[in-house]
Amino acid sequence: MSPFPAPSARGSRLAALVVGLCWLAVLFDGLDMFVYGSVLPHMLESKALGITPDQAGDLGSYATFGMLVGALTAGTVADRIGRKRLMIACVTLFSLASGICALAGSVAVFGLGRTLAGVGLGGLLPTAISMVSDYARGGRGALTVGALMTAHHAGGILSAYVAKWLVEPAGWRAAFWVCVLPLLFAPVLAKALPESLSFLVAKGRTEEARALAERYEVELPGAAGKKPAADRWDALRTLFRGGEWRQTLLYWLASFGGLLLVYGVATWLPTLMRGEGYNLGSALTFVVLFNLGGIVGMLLAGRASDSFGAPRVSAIWFALTAAGVFLLSVHMPLGVTFLVVFLTGVFLNSAQAMIYATVSIRSTPDNRATAVGWTSGMGRFGAVFGPWLGGQLLAANKGDWGFTAFALAGVSSMVFIGVAALRSARQPERTGTPQELLTTG
Repeated sequence: MSPFPAPSARGSRLAALVVGLCWLAVLFDGLDMFVYGSVLPHMLESKALGITPDQAGDLGSYATFGMLVGALTAGTVADRIGRKRLMIACVTLFSLASGICALAGSVAVFGLGRTLAGVGLGGLLPTAISMVSDYARGGRGALTVGALMTAHHAGGILSAYVAKWLVEPAGWRAAFWVCVLPLLFAPVLAKALPESLSFLVAKGRTEEARALAERYEVELPGAAGKKPAADRWDALRTLFRGGEWRQTLLYWLASFGGLLLVYGVATWLPTLMRGEGYNLGSALTFVVLFNLGGIVGMLLAGRASDSFGAPRVSAIWFALTAAGVFLLSVHMPLGVTFLVVFLTGVFLNSAQAMIYATVSIRSTPDNRATAVGWTSGMGRFGAVFGPWLGGQLLAANKGDWGFTAFALAGVSSMVFIGVAALRSARQPERTGTPQELLTTG
């Protein structure tokens, strides 16, 4: 029997604490992200703020443009000031921005609120992924990221019920007031969330890191990966050194198509289904099924990726996603449609998450937030384009073509991440911590 059972148990409690708090933060992220798509059919029907279908697509793109800005800047900022401080700032920002949306008297003010919310939403997710990856138990990196991402889809489910319960009796503004409530969670993060041990060591805050490690009886990371503080762009340059630029570009291109698909479907699924003749309650049921599938898919993909490699699983998942999205353009019995939406949610959401898992696991602690943030940020160009594309097609009375366009995006991501998987398989095994030794090819 090992004489040291306590360190493992307490280390597990620390990991559970970090994952639990990050899970709640990402839950609120998902609520704020999906609530616009959930209330959009009502806003269009009631002509709220004088909104038109093409304007609705533009508004969806404003939020994802904000996410692009947030994701591109958050990774580098988090590697400079810390994961914890940035997570608190992001939660505060998107909560206050939802208040702007709730008070908006014009499309312009509403768009400003969604853009600011997007900055917070885009910054939170890659930061939370980096945080849980820092504390993930050895050999469970992809599963930990997958478990975290279930929160995003739990937030999507919550957004559908918020819309269903509040929009008809109280109006669309009530849904955005609910999205202000996560502001109360920011003090909880400030008090209870520990900072990344790897970040503390890399920044020379060794006494603080040692105290945290001793409190939970976990091993203190080495400082071998510490970067010179004066060179703030070194973590970004690392992504392009040697042959890494090829893998980096493949991940960015795969993320572009994946997020085009994710946010295009997330924004327009209820509206497109409403256009097919379903009432608001039934259309929101598709949102629930889609996100339930996302939760199941995250757990399945995370476990499969830890066994077979995240890029391989992501490529297969994107292929199945493309097939499912294309089938939604075909008239089917209601029960079959429900099943297809659920299965599409299983594969679509986790396919994109496994791109993040791949990048996170392949990165070192001192540039992990930068690597994940820029992969997410480059993908946000697709996230901006997806809602805009759906709005243009709907405005031209070609909503069915939206499913085909989104399916093609899934095929492109399958190709890019598939090529990345083949390239990873030819690379020699890397050395490092058990998490970094996890095979991702």
